[in-house]
Amino acid sequence: MNLNNNIIIVTGGSGLLGKEIINNIRLNNGIPINLDIKCENNLEKGTINCDVTDSKSIKKSIGKILDHYGKINGLVNNAYPRTKDWLNKLEDVSDESFSKNIDIQLSHVFKISKPVLEIMKNQKSGSVVNIASIYGMVGNDFTVYKDTDVNAPVAYSAIKGGVINLSRYLASYYGKYNVRSNCISPGGIYNNQDKNFVKNYKNKVPMKRMGTPDDIAPIVTFLLSSDSKYITGQNIAVDGGWTSI
Repeated sequence: MNLNNNIIIVTGGSGLLGKEIINNIRLNNGIPINLDIKCENNLEKGTINCDVTDSKSIKKSIGKILDHYGKINGLVNNAYPRTKDWLNKLEDVSDESFSKNIDIQLSHVFKISKPVLEIMKNQKSGSVVNIASIYGMVGNDFTVYKDTDVNAPVAYSAIKGGVINLSRYLASYYGKYNVRSNCISPGGIYNNQDKNFVKNYKNKVPMKRMGTPDDIAPIVTFLLSSDSKYITGQNIAVDGGWTSI
């Protein structure tokens, strides 16, 4: 896969998955730009401080990229903004919290995708990759949380299901401009979770292990590259077989 010095925005590139996505893009001759609220403004290093939930911050960041590079070839919506009470059990989730999380997580994908897709439309090329989840595809298996301190946020499934179908809408809307929109739904990614949760998860998933960031990143790069030039509107589960059973 050769990204041919394409300029690729990666939101939330400072996180566990984001870092590996950026590394893989670089490995395949792409130029990743990390848009993250934790970043410094340093385009030479490929970083821009950006609040992806704020339209003004997004507009300013896109302007900087266009001023410097004159193009945007790819966008990876990977950022994961959420409220402090995100992990509360359903019974303890307020209406306001549920609504706010849907707004900041699902709406931010639209807020940044809309202006970037218009740029790609004018270029007659481009690729958007949205990071969703298996829990946007199937219901939660709560048995994997037994005897653990891990909880599955109720808003998460609603958000990720929305991301998957938004990806399809964008694919249908922009396809005639040679602009593609696809989605990746990872299974559980290992991040030093509760030992019982990891054990339960391994026992359930057909491949008997949790995923790792380097399981996901090459698929992102593939969907950004010309190797996938006739693939759009798809959701690819990278889940060790979780959604097959």
